Amino acid sequence: MEMDPYLWELLIIGLLLLCVTMGSRWITRLPLSYALIYLIVGILLGPYGVRIVNLEPDADFLERLTEIVVLVSLFACGIKMNRPLNFWAWHSTARLIGFLMPLSIAAIAVLSHFALHLNWGAAILLGAILAPTDPVLASEVQLSHTDDPNELRFGLTSEGGLNDALAFPFVYFGLYWLNHDHWQDWFGEWLRVDLCWRIFAGILGGILVTKVINSMGKRLRHLGSIEEEMEDLIGLATILLVYSITQLIHGYGFLAVFIAGVMVRRSRSLDFEKKSSQLHFTALLERLLEIGTILLVGTILRWDAFLTFGGQALFVAVVLILLIRPIATWISTQGDNLRPATRLLFGWFGIRGVGSLYYMAYALNGGIPEDIGAQLSWITVFTVSLSVILHGISATPLMKWYEKRFGAENRLEPETLEAELDEDLH
Repeated sequence: MEMDPYLWELLIIGLLLLCVTMGSRWITRLPLSYALIYLIVGILLGPYGVRIVNLEPDADFLERLTEIVVLVSLFACGIKMNRPLNFWAWHSTARLIGFLMPLSIAAIAVLSHFALHLNWGAAILLGAILAPTDPVLASEVQLSHTDDPNELRFGLTSEGGLNDALAFPFVYFGLYWLNHDHWQDWFGEWLRVDLCWRIFAGILGGILVTKVINSMGKRLRHLGSIEEEMEDLIGLATILLVYSITQLIHGYGFLAVFIAGVMVRRSRSLDFEKKSSQLHFTALLERLLEIGTILLVGTILRWDAFLTFGGQALFVAVVLILLIRPIATWISTQGDNLRPATRLLFGWFGIRGVGSLYYMAYALNGGIPEDIGAQLSWITVFTVSLSVILHGISATPLMKWYEKRFGAENRLEPETLEAELDEDLH
């Protein structure tokens, strides 16, 4: 009797989970990321391997899957934010978001318009899709725990948490321009609604909803009505409530969820152990969702699509990873008190991943022309795949070298971080 493909998929995912879990200590010593392993396994399971999985997911499914993955990851990033809310503590983040992301979007747009002959709307849309760094696949270079004082890891983690939300206005900008040539008809609305109100509503929703949940949790803990085993589910409930309520008031839910994680980290109603427990739970959930997503990416790669769009994709990906990101990072961090090695690694670790896949699916559901949609989709998928390969191979050895060479420099002491954060909370 022929085995159900669904059972094959469950079997493979179970075996993969078992292998990466039981061999995790060995894997961390290799120049390989978990994402790269998942991608390779996905390719082997697909039509060019053993053909166990042969999926062609539609844009709706891909958007919802990647949306959930990004939400969980953004919340985890927020909980890791162990700095007081002032410019001095977030100086690297401010430069990476305020200068680097717009520069990257503009450079990709110019490159796509003149080299790939995309119209300006599609070019800006591609820039907005590819500019955000990934909060999901970059675990090897991000903060590993809530009291990690490393400036490089903090900057990359906070950048991944914020730019996945703050790229949204530029996605809308590209969609508007792509569908309406006369920018005078929509620019004012974009400025008022998509740039100003949605960001404000995202910040407001993240703060207020989380405050209400934290206050309720504090009272119920005092009454002893929360079972300790159920504590971690409060984090998941916070993600879902913050995101849905913020979206209902037309704010950026991604931004709100990241801020919710920051609010949980700063909450005085939760002790350190409960915060760490919520982070551990969301990190495990993130890993599980990451496996499914990157396996899916590996299985949907197609040779005929590569023959059609591979040249364009490789051109954009190589220029983005090797030129645009490093140069724009160097410009953005000019004058900052960072060691040159730190600035260079900020430039190299512009990992593209699930966030870009989400924006790609969102754009496809936004009614863009089919031919442009196919072109942007495959450029995005191949860019993410190349990023997974290059950064997956280089992340572990480069971070080990950096921390061995500059481990005691370019960082704040944990005691200083906690003292600053406690002072800021009071």
